[in-house]
Amino acid sequence: MAEVHPFRALRPTPALAPEVASVPYDVISAAEAAECIRRNPSSFLRVSRADAELPGTPPHDEAVYRRARENLISLVRDGILVRDEEPSLYLYQAGDGTRWVTGLVCTIGVDGSLDGTIRSHELTRRDKEEDRTRHIEAVNAQTGLVFLFYRDDGRIGRDIGDLVPGREDPVAVVGAGNGMIHRIYRIRDPEAIARALRLVQPIGRLYIADGHHRAAAARNVALARRRGGKGGGEADRFMAVLFPHDQVEIHGYSRLVTDLAGLSPGAFLGKLGERFQVCRSTPAGKAEFRTTGGAGPGLHLFRMFLGGAWYELSRPGEPALPGGVPVLDVQVLQDEILGPLLGIRDPRDNPRLQFLGGSRPVTDLEDLVESGEYAVAFSLQPVGIGEVMAIADAGGIMPPKSTWFEPKLKSGLLVHPLD
Repeated sequence: MAEVHPFRALRPTPALAPEVASVPYDVISAAEAAECIRRNPSSFLRVSRADAELPGTPPHDEAVYRRARENLISLVRDGILVRDEEPSLYLYQAGDGTRWVTGLVCTIGVDGSLDGTIRSHELTRRDKEEDRTRHIEAVNAQTGLVFLFYRDDGRIGRDIGDLVPGREDPVAVVGAGNGMIHRIYRIRDPEAIARALRLVQPIGRLYIADGHHRAAAARNVALARRRGGKGGGEADRFMAVLFPHDQVEIHGYSRLVTDLAGLSPGAFLGKLGERFQVCRSTPAGKAEFRTTGGAGPGLHLFRMFLGGAWYELSRPGEPALPGGVPVLDVQVLQDEILGPLLGIRDPRDNPRLQFLGGSRPVTDLEDLVESGEYAVAFSLQPVGIGEVMAIADAGGIMPPKSTWFEPKLKSGLLVHPLD
C-alpha cells in the first residue's frame, strides 16, 4: 500500500467556497478562464490559469508562474483561503442529493508512483508535465487533486462513506452546474483519522483516473528537492482523492476530424466497407456519446456521423493481448481509420484531430460537422473500469483521450502547501 497521510490543507472559508471553486485548469481555455475571473475575482482560476490575466504573454512564460504565486498569496492575505491548524483527512462527496459517491482526500508518498503501487494508463506530454512542475515550484503547493481509484469488494468504500460526520456541516458545498453538488467534510479527530488509515491499509494498488500530469509533476518536484538536499516532508507527497472503483463512472471520448484526406464521402465509406461492416443508423437524438447497438464480447463497434447521417461500424474483436489486456475500440479506430485512411499517425498533437469527452449530447457532434468545421465525427463507447485496471496492471498504455472519468473534481477547495 502507498503511504497515506493527513495534511494541513489550505482551503476557502465555507461561505466563500462557491466563489473560489473552479473547473480543472486543463478543461478551459485562457479566454474562457479570463471571462470567469472577470465575473468572479475570487475564482481559483487566478492561480491555476494565471495566464488568463496576462493576455499576449506566452502561457509558459516565467511571468505567468510569478502571477500564479502572487495570486495565491493574495487569496491567503485577504482571508479567502485559510490554512487548517492540525493535519486532517477530508472526504470529497459528489452527488445529486439522492446518490452520493465518497472519496478520501489525503497525501500520498511519491515513491508509490516509482515502485508500481500507483498505476497509470496513459503517457504524459512533456510540455504539460513541465508546466505543472514549474507551477508547483512557483506556488510551493499542489493546487489540484490527483483522482485515484482502487479495487474494492464493497466494504472499504462503504466504510469510508460512514466516516461522514453526522453532526458537522461540510466545510465546502458547491454546485457543479449540471445538477450535481460537490461537498467537502473535514476529518480532524485523531481516532477517526486512525480508523480511516486502517480502512485503506489493505488496498494493494491505486490507479490514476485523472491527473497523470499532476502526479508526474509532484514526483518531479520531490526528486529535484531530494537532489538539492531539500526533500522530505510534504514535498515528498502529493494530494489525492481515493474512490472505490465501483463509484467511478467512465464516459467515452469522441473524435472529430477536419477533413477526409482528399477523399469524397462516398469514397471514404467505400474504404471503410473494406475493413468494417457499415450500416446506416437511426438519428442519435440527445443521448450521450454511446453506440446504440450495445457491443458484446468479441465485437468492436462505434458510430460515425458523416454527410448528415449516422452509421454504425463493426468488426469482430481480437483475442486479448498477453496479460489479459483487451484490444480497445479506440485503438482499432486509430489503427484502422485515423492512421491509414485519414493520415493521422500521432493523435497526441495533430491539428486536424479534436476530442470531445464526457456526457455531452451527441447533437454537439452533429452541429460541429454540419457547421463545416469538421468533416466527420466518431462516437465511442466508454471503456470499462475493469479494462482500465487490466491495462494498468500489465504496464500497458491506452491511446490518448480514451477515458473521461466522473466525478470531475473542483479545483481550489483543497490546496496542499509543501511547507
